[in-house]
Amino acid sequence: MTILATGGAGYIGSHACVSLLESGYDVVAVDDLSNSSAEALRRVEKITGRELKFYEADVCDRAALEKIFREQKIDGVIHFAGMKAVGESVQKPLEYYRNNLDATITILEVMRQFGCKAIVFSSSATVYGSENEYPYREDMPKGTCSNPYGWTKSMSEQILCDAAKADSELSVVLLRYFNPIGAHESGLIGEDPKGIPNNLMPYITQVAVGKRKELTVFGGDYDTPDGTCRRDYIHVMDLAEGHVKAIKYAMEHAGAEVFNLGTGVPYSVLEIIKAFEDASGIKIPYRIGARREGDLPEFWADASKAGNILGWHTRRSLADMCRDSWNWQKNNPKGYEE
Repeated sequence: MTILATGGAGYIGSHACVSLLESGYDVVAVDDLSNSSAEALRRVEKITGRELKFYEADVCDRAALEKIFREQKIDGVIHFAGMKAVGESVQKPLEYYRNNLDATITILEVMRQFGCKAIVFSSSATVYGSENEYPYREDMPKGTCSNPYGWTKSMSEQILCDAAKADSELSVVLLRYFNPIGAHESGLIGEDPKGIPNNLMPYITQVAVGKRKELTVFGGDYDTPDGTCRRDYIHVMDLAEGHVKAIKYAMEHAGAEVFNLGTGVPYSVLEIIKAFEDASGIKIPYRIGARREGDLPEFWADASKAGNILGWHTRRSLADMCRDSWNWQKNNPKGYEE
């Protein structure tokens, strides 16, 4: 069975490719390499001892996507591709709406053209907005997103659900991620952001490796136990394994379904720093800065639905997340550039 992974060379995509290959699926990856590296896929092959097919192309390019579907027998799609920086999306809303929505629509159109009936979509907890109580459950109404990136996830979910309503054979699984961190235990693949990291853990690891001087903690006066934001952090390999469960489910059930992928346990920024220091033995210098616009004080998942229906459960601890993040960064101080 062959799965097309759009954005397959990215952070989450590359780890999911490992899990898919190790689970016996054949994988075709497509990525424009605008925020990723083909080296990640070469390392995926090294980890798994299996080959995958790779196409360098923009998922919005319909002709390129049609070529892939003509040359490969695609049984299902996992759609990771998209622009993903929250702050940048505020500065470049039109680019985000054009790219992320166009990609989703183009994939669905080409899937319909070639009779492919199963898609798993890489969504986000940001679609719950600020109106819902914690923990977030899938039966809650979607909320008001605080940035264009979040709206592209929310709108793509709507597009996918409407497509499933119109085609009784189409299967759509929406995976709402919480905060992926960590890396493959081999240290061969991990998170390699271009420029200044937008996420906490790669910033911490870059400080630890000497690439950056100190960490800025955005806000220390929130109504949380230590004043810093609390989030539901999940090991990227637990997340990757969730995609294997999700695509299997999509192959067997029509219609649209939503699942949270998180641990259900929130940690504060200061708790993450302390856990990383314990795992690495390195002190992380930090300062408390101003709050970042759009940040919620805290949120976390109720992931019981994924456990009950998909049989998916997280297996890795916060210590594992920190250890594997550091193992990746210390062995690859310049990411995939070396």
